[in-house]
Amino acid sequence: MAAAPALSVEDVSVELGGRLVLQQARLSVDKGELVGLLGPNGAGKTTLLRTVLGLLRPVGGRVAVEGRTAKPGRTALGYVPQRHEFAWEFPICVADVVMTGLTGRLGLFRRPGAAEWEAVADALERVRMSDLADRPVGQLSGGQRQRVLVARALALRPSLLLLDEPFTGLDMPTQDLLSALFVDLAREGRAVLMTTHDLLGALDACDRVALLNRSIVAVGTPDRLALDPAPWMSAFGVGPESALLRVLKATAR
Repeated sequence: MAAAPALSVEDVSVELGGRLVLQQARLSVDKGELVGLLGPNGAGKTTLLRTVLGLLRPVGGRVAVEGRTAKPGRTALGYVPQRHEFAWEFPICVADVVMTGLTGRLGLFRRPGAAEWEAVADALERVRMSDLADRPVGQLSGGQRQRVLVARALALRPSLLLLDEPFTGLDMPTQDLLSALFVDLAREGRAVLMTTHDLLGALDACDRVALLNRSIVAVGTPDRLALDPAPWMSAFGVGPESALLRVLKATAR
């Protein structure tokens, strides 16, 4: 019997404020796979991630992580939110921020032990932030802050990693560092699902890409999808003369 996918989204529909923002979305991510979730603003990308996390309840369909319903704080599922969702002015150092990734596992009253601090140290090493472990987070650059959020997710040592626009506002060296890390994590056997507006970066790094606009329009390998303009026109609402299609055509050569 085949193992269950790391993530299975089965005909999921979600309403927010009485409006249907996801409609019968279907997507799966296997262990060892990096999947890019692409679509315009308002397409439902963050909503899909929050539904996978169990923070939103679908009005239809089912989400399963390794065959089971995800439970916030209990499922080995790492999440990297967009940077503006974290209170960077809070007086806390880098290592302590990364430790907050283990709060759900520890509970409110159990103090972290040697195993937890080892996980924090390992996570900081993966994002090349070990030398800044004691620095107040308010003193970090934008790229450093993003790396801290990735380390916080990795401290849980998750089997599934969800990334919400991890490259926004980053310089190219930091983007390259994180992109290489995400590929490495997939090759190590984790499942990685990433929303991004960096279409070329996704086509270069991802094993598969999924086009979303309220529902999944198309899923496939980058080389295959780049050759077909139709799903991109449908997902992004662009015409046949769009610069997006010209870029895709050039990429496919």
